[in-house]
Amino acid sequence: MEVLYGLHPVEEAIRSGARRLDYVLVSRERSARLDRLVELCKAANVRISLTDKAQLTRLAQTDAHQGAVAAVRERQFLTIEDLLAAPPRFTRKFFLALDGIEDPHNLGALLRSADGAGLDGVLLPERRAAPVSAVVAKVSAGASEHVPIARVVNITRSLEQLKKANVWVIGLDEHGAHNYTDFDFNIDCVLVLGAEGSGLHDLVKKTCDHLLRIPMAGSVASLNVSVAGAVVMYEALRQRTHTSTPAPTPKPAKPRKGLGS
Repeated sequence: MEVLYGLHPVEEAIRSGARRLDYVLVSRERSARLDRLVELCKAANVRISLTDKAQLTRLAQTDAHQGAVAAVRERQFLTIEDLLAAPPRFTRKFFLALDGIEDPHNLGALLRSADGAGLDGVLLPERRAAPVSAVVAKVSAGASEHVPIARVVNITRSLEQLKKANVWVIGLDEHGAHNYTDFDFNIDCVLVLGAEGSGLHDLVKKTCDHLLRIPMAGSVASLNVSVAGAVVMYEALRQRTHTSTPAPTPKPAKPRKGLGS
């Protein structure tokens, strides 16, 4: 059993229907937004109970619950095969792979951007990665309940598996060979983002077919990983929604590299 807190995470958990909600606790100090949540629960046949804010704070372990806490069943993660089998949101598949994102706030922000940019799924490693927790759900404003997420044992092997399915592996690195705006995202691809501070692991970097950079005009060398990811995801969305004829190959003509190359 997991706990979700906050109006958006609880609402989106109900709307997505991805996992069962055992019950929702709502503050006795009601508001218009809480009233809408109660109506949503009734329409979805979710059990509701009223309680005081102190009890909600104890359950959520934070006072940022906004008067709503839900008990939900544990998330069932997908596999890479599940992601590949699903039809793309646009003409081509676009995934996000996270190589060691350990800050739940960055993970939540990235899942929110992934949902907004219409990505087809996110790959998260089992180790050295933030869990998809209530904090992540709150930061993502509930988007974590909608984004298809696959948990993988080894991110490098998973990228190789995507390559075998003709998915191009695109890493984001401050020393990348091409600006992200010069790349044609009208291909089946996965965007790989590295850990906060250290970036992509060397083996992951070697596995990428292309490394892209975001040009910086200021004094710092790079953006926060969640901001950088959002910038590139929305550039890909722009291209995919404004290009009438998808290109079969990316613009940068560079030999593909595999593990150990």
